[in-house]
Amino acid sequence: MLNSATTTQSKTHPVKRWFRPSWQHLFTGGFLAFAVLLAAVDSPLLQRWERQIQTFFFDFRGPQTAPDDIIILAIDDESWSQSEHYRGEPEKYEALAPIEQWPWKREAYAIVVDRLMQAGAKAVSIDLFFSTDSTYGPEDDQALAAILERYSEHVVLATKYEDGGLRQGSLLKPTLPIWQLQDTGIHLGNVNMPVEFNGRIHRHGHIYLQDLERSDADLEFESSPDWENIHSFAEATLQAAQIPYAENVGTDIHFWGPTQTFQHIPFWYVLDPDPWYNHLNSGSVFKDKIVLIGATTSELQDFHDAPFSRTQIHQEAMAGVEIQANAIATLRADNALRPLIPSSTTRAVLVLLMGVGSSLIVSLCKRALHRLGWTMGISLGWLTASYICFISLSGLLPTASVTTVVVVIGSGHTFTGLIKEQIRKQRLRNTLAKFVTSPIVQEIINQEEDFQDLLQARQAQVVGSLLGGRYEVEKILGTGGFSETYTAKDTQRPGQPICVVKQLKIVSDDPKSYELAHRLFAAEADTLERLGHHPQIPRLLAHFETSSSFYLVEEMVQGETIKDELGSRKSQPQAWVMNFLLDILPIVEFVHSQGVIHRDIKPSNIIRRQGDGRLVLIDFGSVKQISNRLQDTEAQVTSTIGIGTKGYMPSEQSAGLPRFSSDLYAIGVTAIQALTGISPYKTAYDDHGELIWQYRVSNLNPALANILNKMVRYDFSKRYESASAVLTALKEIPITLPDSMVVSQQAIKALDQSSDEEDPWDEPTGCLPTDWMTTSTEKMNYLGKPNAEEAQEA
Repeated sequence: MLNSATTTQSKTHPVKRWFRPSWQHLFTGGFLAFAVLLAAVDSPLLQRWERQIQTFFFDFRGPQTAPDDIIILAIDDESWSQSEHYRGEPEKYEALAPIEQWPWKREAYAIVVDRLMQAGAKAVSIDLFFSTDSTYGPEDDQALAAILERYSEHVVLATKYEDGGLRQGSLLKPTLPIWQLQDTGIHLGNVNMPVEFNGRIHRHGHIYLQDLERSDADLEFESSPDWENIHSFAEATLQAAQIPYAENVGTDIHFWGPTQTFQHIPFWYVLDPDPWYNHLNSGSVFKDKIVLIGATTSELQDFHDAPFSRTQIHQEAMAGVEIQANAIATLRADNALRPLIPSSTTRAVLVLLMGVGSSLIVSLCKRALHRLGWTMGISLGWLTASYICFISLSGLLPTASVTTVVVVIGSGHTFTGLIKEQIRKQRLRNTLAKFVTSPIVQEIINQEEDFQDLLQARQAQVVGSLLGGRYEVEKILGTGGFSETYTAKDTQRPGQPICVVKQLKIVSDDPKSYELAHRLFAAEADTLERLGHHPQIPRLLAHFETSSSFYLVEEMVQGETIKDELGSRKSQPQAWVMNFLLDILPIVEFVHSQGVIHRDIKPSNIIRRQGDGRLVLIDFGSVKQISNRLQDTEAQVTSTIGIGTKGYMPSEQSAGLPRFSSDLYAIGVTAIQALTGISPYKTAYDDHGELIWQYRVSNLNPALANILNKMVRYDFSKRYESASAVLTALKEIPITLPDSMVVSQQAIKALDQSSDEEDPWDEPTGCLPTDWMTTSTEKMNYLGKPNAEEAQEA
């Protein structure tokens, strides 16, 4: 039974995991399903967003040149104010008597229609309502009716449907012209247009009538409308102008631009003889034109929201007659905008596919920045495709629904990914905080910027502690895999001078490892003790052990590193390089004479000592060497561990087989870096592994170039065998170099010391023979100066 139960449990376990989706998947799936549902039911919220994007497309496209054969005869503020002129001088402005007060006499419209038609207008459409008898008497109505009857085939009067507002409910009824005007045989055009969910007019008037016809069964009318003979204002105008147009093609108006895009002419220009003859050239401007008469004055408040109207870019409102002008031009040009995917079900499928596709793409990205980039790329790509269809095809894609799904799903993946990452980092932080004293943990912290505060906490913990009962830690200089370096005060010396303390940690419980570490540490301490006798190498002040750590105490060197001098990446003069080589090579020769290879010579490990300007070679990597050797748990080290810095380390050293010439390679690379101003990480190599650098230095001394090239040969057997060999070669360089340098008095004094009998460089362990350049004058000539006096003057 036990085996059977175990088998059953193992088989069902994967099935249970299959039905345990993450909360990220639940969020993505839930939102996608919700978005698909909104698209399927053609949600008002999505429609509002679609219209907002469509308005943005119009603004982004900008105004276009409107057709010049559609003119708006505007009842504007200027025409509205002409009554003041008539009242002031009625005899002079007798022609303005019909517009003395609002509502104007219908005689005014009769005069205007008559003059426009005689001037050759194709059609005149009046966007005003004459639904009641004139307040000026029957003669006024008869005057207009007579003119309308004469030009009935080319005149359009406006109608509209209004809510009757009965107590029992809504009752739609048309607002028609009075029967005297209807009997003239003129065209009737309905001015109603659908208002979208964003409060703007986008669609044609005939769409409003189609919607009424479809809902006829649910609406109540005063009388059953004859839908076949009811036309929109734009359709009636084109019929009156006898211009054919395509029916039922496209739904949305192609707006040409904001207010005043179509030509506006004040209404009173046609009534008054002066502007009629002088400005309008006896009405010739109206020949073969469609003329719309409508209100644009703020007094009549016939304004509506539409594209190019009350937006961030175009804040002026658009008059109803201007919207009608856009509708007429759209129908005639047959460029009405139309949905490319009219079916809501098809739009829902598209939203589903785009959502799933973008989710898959984003989920494959591991980094939050990449996820965000893909999300923005997909959404902007679809937005761009929608705009191209809008411009070139007059088509409308479901933009808002698709981009919203892509952005929300992509942002969801990004946000949840960031949350997961933060949770992971917090867990890692908690773990690292518990073991911050571990060398391996400190190595991890060094590589993560987000965890640097843990090191600060570690520094706060270490600073002030007393090492060996004597050295009070002031600051952590650096942390490695198994070591830490501090600056500390020597509390047992007068003045408590600052020194450098290097700590090696032993993390292994194996006694053999500790025994090996003790033996290696003693040997390295002895080596550093011998090296410290050189005046340009930090002295070893002390070394001691604790139960789990070894400590080296070295002299603190005040000064600036060569890395800081080369930090500006400006090339140094050749004399600077000569002085550098003359100062560093004797140090390296002394180190090699002690049987030691530095293995990490680079600009940051060379300090120009404050006070005398001499170079000091630091960081012999003893702690690092011991740490690497301890990684061999059986203590069977068959070769030297590869220690060094990339760019300054030759190939044989990288393979763990350094030679004395490996240090010469590092010095040569540093000299080349100084001459070119280029980091060795960016220096090019040829097919044989040789550095390509000489073309970067102008007026380069050939002898100096040959010496540096030989120092950095890829094959160590072709390099100089020793630092003294390099110094001998440097002696052969001609006295005059292309550039000179100014040597400080302290440097001259240091050079003079080489001729003294007590000069440590003259000992058998030194590197410069006592018979070479023994006076300051000869040394200054070597650096490119005729004599020491000229150097002092400089």
